[in-house]
Amino acid sequence: MSRWGEQLDLLIRSRTPILWIHQQEEERLIRLLGNACQRLGQRTLLRWDFVGGLQGLPNHQGHGARQPLVALDSLDLLAGEQPAILLLLDFHRYVEDPAICRRLRNLASELRQKPHTLVISAPDAKLPRELESSITVLPLPLPSESEIQELLAGIAQAAGSQLSGDALELLVSSCRGLSEQRIRQLAARALARHGCLDAADLDDVLEEKRLALGRSDLLEYCPTAADPSEIGGLNQLKTWLDRRRLAFSAEAHAYGLPHPRGVLLVGPQGTGKSLTAKAIAHSWGMPLLRLDLGRLFAGLVGASEARTRDMIGTAEAMAPCILWIDEIDKGFSLDGRSDGGTGQRVLATLLTWMAEKDTPVFVMATANAIDQLPPELLRKGRFDEIFVLDLPDGSERREILELHLRKRRPQHQLPLDTLVDRTSGFSGAELEQVVLEGMLNAFSESREFGEADLISAAADLVPLSRTAREQLEVLQQWASEGRARPAR
Repeated sequence: MSRWGEQLDLLIRSRTPILWIHQQEEERLIRLLGNACQRLGQRTLLRWDFVGGLQGLPNHQGHGARQPLVALDSLDLLAGEQPAILLLLDFHRYVEDPAICRRLRNLASELRQKPHTLVISAPDAKLPRELESSITVLPLPLPSESEIQELLAGIAQAAGSQLSGDALELLVSSCRGLSEQRIRQLAARALARHGCLDAADLDDVLEEKRLALGRSDLLEYCPTAADPSEIGGLNQLKTWLDRRRLAFSAEAHAYGLPHPRGVLLVGPQGTGKSLTAKAIAHSWGMPLLRLDLGRLFAGLVGASEARTRDMIGTAEAMAPCILWIDEIDKGFSLDGRSDGGTGQRVLATLLTWMAEKDTPVFVMATANAIDQLPPELLRKGRFDEIFVLDLPDGSERREILELHLRKRRPQHQLPLDTLVDRTSGFSGAELEQVVLEGMLNAFSESREFGEADLISAAADLVPLSRTAREQLEVLQQWASEGRARPAR
């Protein structure tokens, strides 16, 4: 039995009169309540909806149809002291009615003396203020890993399909964050397509997660085909990240290793921070969720903190995943007075979660200016490590140029020594722009591009190392003090 089931049983046994269960899976809720009725001594499960009325009492089928107030008296139809659970579907639509609100408050007192429980199904946890002290809110979480494993194994067995242990573990991990109904639909499509469930269905799972996130305005699903081999240099960072991937496995958990927390990448624009996030997500086979910090901030007092908690809940439901917080230095003000302290409260909520989370959500944050980051963000325990991505040196510039040239001219034989020397202080993004500008100049003259075109393009480009020299010096001075690890 799940932890949620144990909590439900405890609330029913302690005669909690009214439960408000917010969920999006009606069939699953009905089944879970039916299981609870059997565990707790053959209680009767009744349910009511506006169209069909009461269901579960043979002599009173349809009682109270289209009469929400009458539905609240359905428990009186039971004979004797037979314990029962009455589930009211979609009843959140009627609780604002004064008569229904008053009747619910009366029932909250009456049911404490009876072995009955009233359950209201709702899509969210929003209660009328006068009912907050009378009703207990119990959110129904998405299926746990053990529930998903049992569901997938049962579907495979019923279809006569063999599902290997490795494939089952991979599918269970990937299906986290999806509702039971969505998982059943994915399994049905897989069985209809090739008659079995296996690891080949992972793409369908990721696509389903992308569609689920499309219904949220807090996180953006970022599909990516980038690969770590497309990143020039940054060898220490790539090695560190490759080792962290192993820590998400079941073997690492059995070994006693916790899930990795995340990493903070600090460096000038164009040094590969965003590309690293995309490449690692693709390499690890995890969905990449991009958080725009501006979406967290709402006008009402307390709304920003609530949106932050919703974002955290969504990310944890999609785990294992990578949560990419781009340009985190621009999202939080060092002076909390400028926004009434909202930014500091949102940051505190985020940092507390990062320090205490035990779900496989890997936080990859990027920042351009170290002097704009709040000190508490840099404290140990928030991230596993902080890396500084400096401007590439000569060997890294050559590697980056080779990557971009091979992508566009796989058989190129261009000499690069002069170009490497003349691009000192260029970022990776600026080196890519040099290649594109040189190709464009040659294309406009209807000829193949060569070394001279690249050198000319480099001479015309003014790099960030000149236009933002002071900011780079601050970052390099901070990094030289040993406060972060070099990425190269």
